[in-house]
Amino acid sequence: MNAAQSEHQLEPVNLPRSVGAAPAIELRHLRYFAGLADAGSFTRAAEQMFIAQPTLSQQIRRLEEIVGAPLLQRRRDGVRLTKAGVVLLDASRAVLSLVDQEVNRTRQAAGLGRQRLRVVVPPGLPDTLAVEAASMLKSAAAAADVEMVWVETPLDAEFSLIRQRRADAGLSWLTAGAEALPSPLDVMTLAEFEPDVWIPSSHVAARRGTISLAEMARMDVIYGPRRAEPGTYDAWTRVLRTVDPRFEFTDPPLRHSLQMNLAFAATADRPTAVLTGPAVIAGSRPKLIRLPRPAATYEMTQVILEHRPLAATAALVWSGDLPRTLQQILFDTADQITSPGPARQVEPELKAMPWP
Repeated sequence: MNAAQSEHQLEPVNLPRSVGAAPAIELRHLRYFAGLADAGSFTRAAEQMFIAQPTLSQQIRRLEEIVGAPLLQRRRDGVRLTKAGVVLLDASRAVLSLVDQEVNRTRQAAGLGRQRLRVVVPPGLPDTLAVEAASMLKSAAAAADVEMVWVETPLDAEFSLIRQRRADAGLSWLTAGAEALPSPLDVMTLAEFEPDVWIPSSHVAARRGTISLAEMARMDVIYGPRRAEPGTYDAWTRVLRTVDPRFEFTDPPLRHSLQMNLAFAATADRPTAVLTGPAVIAGSRPKLIRLPRPAATYEMTQVILEHRPLAATAALVWSGDLPRTLQQILFDTADQITSPGPARQVEPELKAMPWP
């Protein structure tokens, strides 16, 4: 070897042991963590994800080692997220949702599949509204070659299922103003609905056919349970507490039917009212959309609640992070929903929704 070659000879470099690839978070870690947070316990999470509980525990510990901080507190009644866990859960859902969307888009480009649209339709919606919206969504999705996935479960006032990216959109009640919805949710309102109110036929308000909020707050009111319609349950509780700060709804002993609730109210020790979920277009009499009248009313009389203080706005809400194709389906559906009366018309300013 000559001198020139010797000068250019590269000597081996010995890297310190601390230099190298850092442990990487894998998608399975995020899926396990999100599944555990949703289930609330290792036992339920392992059952739902069809993995052994020791395996789940091991993977969660590994994730905490990689992050360098505890992500949850293990308690006798389940698990509770730490502050770091809350942050990572939100990030995990965002990452998993993005991966799922892009995989679907890739499969679609390869001719292997279609885009999916996951829509929540709570069970307590008036049938006419739910059927009309579902039918229009199905037609619009079919025209765009999009697969519809239906989810029948309650939605809370914050639309958490959509914010957490466990669903793409939902048809439900908007109990606060649209401006109060957190990013990235988008919304189009459809109509205002109000509940039906039943009171004992012996009550003074039964004779005049109307009842004030204060009169109703002095009675026991059967409504709920909260898990069935958390948005309206909480919103209407706040309204009734403006006239009685101690007001609480009386949950039905059996969640079976309006007729059974009327029977329980009629045989109660105290004057008791029955409140249905939003069932009729606000201010529309005769009723255009309502629950069927029970065959037996048990000496209970239906009355109108004065000034409509318990109105709830039906709305279609979706994530603003969705691909434009899916957002267009939702926007067009909400824009095309019509009704026999003016109360169901979509607000004019929402029809001019700008698109990027």
